[in-house]
Amino acid sequence: MKKLNHHIKSYLLLALLATSAFIQSGCKKDSSSSSKGNPVITAIRNYIAHPGDSLLSSAGTGQWIVISGKNLKGALAINFDGVKGSFNDAWFSDTSAIALIPAIIAFPSVPSDKLNTIQYITNHGQTTFSFPIVAPAPTISGISNEDANPGDSVKINGLSFFFIKSVVYGGVDITSYKASNDGTSISMAVPAGLTKGGPVMVTTKSGADTTAFNVHDFVTGVFCNWDNINTYPWGSDTHSSSADFPGNNGSYNVLMATNLAGNDFAWYNGGRGVNMGAGQWVPTANVGASLDSYAVKFEISIPKTTPWVNGSIYVSVNASFNYIALYAPWKSAGGTTPFTTTGWQTVTIPLSSFRTNNGTGTQVASIKDLLGASGKAGMNIWFINDGSTPVTAFKMAIDNIRVVKIK
Repeated sequence: MKKLNHHIKSYLLLALLATSAFIQSGCKKDSSSSSKGNPVITAIRNYIAHPGDSLLSSAGTGQWIVISGKNLKGALAINFDGVKGSFNDAWFSDTSAIALIPAIIAFPSVPSDKLNTIQYITNHGQTTFSFPIVAPAPTISGISNEDANPGDSVKINGLSFFFIKSVVYGGVDITSYKASNDGTSISMAVPAGLTKGGPVMVTTKSGADTTAFNVHDFVTGVFCNWDNINTYPWGSDTHSSSADFPGNNGSYNVLMATNLAGNDFAWYNGGRGVNMGAGQWVPTANVGASLDSYAVKFEISIPKTTPWVNGSIYVSVNASFNYIALYAPWKSAGGTTPFTTTGWQTVTIPLSSFRTNNGTGTQVASIKDLLGASGKAGMNIWFINDGSTPVTAFKMAIDNIRVVKIK
């Protein structure tokens, strides 16, 4: 027993000495981890390492990177081509820093002395490292009005519209356009020669992007256009006046409400709904596709005389409240903003927007759960005052209701 106790005491003594050594080592490491002197950058690497060497010779906007060097703790700012990047110094070591290159860099306006540079500023000095920051391939997020008339102004929205080589709109080459300085939009007029629907393609020095959907297409996926497809859905009234809603493309529908009490879900009163019979939302063969690969789309026009300030558009399947997709553009993260349009504009509601609890609950699990195995169902678009504040006046024209592939 005494021998055993002796061994135990020896083991405890060794463990204590090892622990003491570890603590001292840790203390020494901590005492040397605070950076002193100017920062030094030696290399830029991928945030997520790839097989083989992750060293980067260039990087694009919106990309996470790892900055290697020394004296990197205490970062106050990391600027890419003069634009502040995002980072958290708490993640940094003395020799490694993680940063996000800004998604938007206005390359045409970057001063020559800041182009292709990373400026690293700390509380103990700064440095500038030469490194190519390139515009990535363009991405098209949407078109302001997909069914605009020839001659009307539209915007192609997206990212990285820099050093543009060509723009094709509905199959027609566009020679006159203007890209925004930050590369997020291209303004142009719909070409006079546009006679049928087609995709939009933007090509730059870095690559190209083409929409999965067509512009000026009054057939593909269309549920109702009040001209030649399902012209008699029941609910609200049909109009065709260009004086009331300029820029219209034939007939359209108008949803209206006056002095509508709060929490009034009676969409069937007063012409506040468009109710359409069964139509093919998604081809049966594609019912297994992801929810965000298809979207309900339509064009709207809201006069400045009746700004939208309360209530929501509800998109329903087969007149059911099981799953609802909400559209209420007057709501924003910081509060509310009265919403109107300048002419007509396209609304895109991905099928992933359909949720329980009047559009605020759990997301529908799949296209099959939403529409059934056939992908065919009825569609309803209602204006409902789902808030407590009364709606004094609401007036919205709607046209070209459709479901199309967006990815």
